[in-house]
Amino acid sequence: MVKQLKEKNDIPDSTKITNSKLGQWCEVGPFSLLQNTTFDDYSYSGSNCIFQNVKIGKFSNIAAYVRIGATDHPMDRPSLHHFTYRSKMYEFGEDDSEFFKKRVSRTTFIGHDTWIGHGSLIKPGIHIGNGSVVGQGSVITKDIPAYAVVAGNPGRIIKYRFEPEIIEALQRIKWWNWSDQKIKDRYKDFRGNVYDFIEKFDSEGGKK
Repeated sequence: MVKQLKEKNDIPDSTKITNSKLGQWCEVGPFSLLQNTTFDDYSYSGSNCIFQNVKIGKFSNIAAYVRIGATDHPMDRPSLHHFTYRSKMYEFGEDDSEFFKKRVSRTTFIGHDTWIGHGSLIKPGIHIGNGSVVGQGSVITKDIPAYAVVAGNPGRIIKYRFEPEIIEALQRIKWWNWSDQKIKDRYKDFRGNVYDFIEKFDSEGGKK
């Protein structure tokens, strides 16, 4: 039986969500955690994912066991341990609110129509460009350009999905911003090759 999503998001009871927002047609896998995170329309993730301080664009494809925005420990302090900022936990005193504000401010951005492979880790404050691919098990410590294919630990650019002029055209078209009805009317055009797609729609100049 084929699963059919609805405009209302598919969120299992085992997934914990705090201070986060999801657009339409989103799906989050079971046993996941979302904190200070935004999923834009049509984006989905597999099971056992952790998202902290992340903004995810539209049509993002995120596999299972992915962690995005993994929080860092304070390397500049005498101790790395979280008693230095989660002080209430140990009855030492008040928590370090400034430390947590700094964490939240380091937002990670995942572009539109991206593919994040199984078991990947993306450090906080990283920008993942539109249309890019992160290979399975990669550790991403630097920004990724649009339509790049990246893999490894640390992640390195293996290739680009298309030639520069094709990438520029797709960025102009901005099909991910089309209305739901326009995408529905044109969904078969996405099954063809990218050259025909660009020839047909580039003249619209990114109109919604």
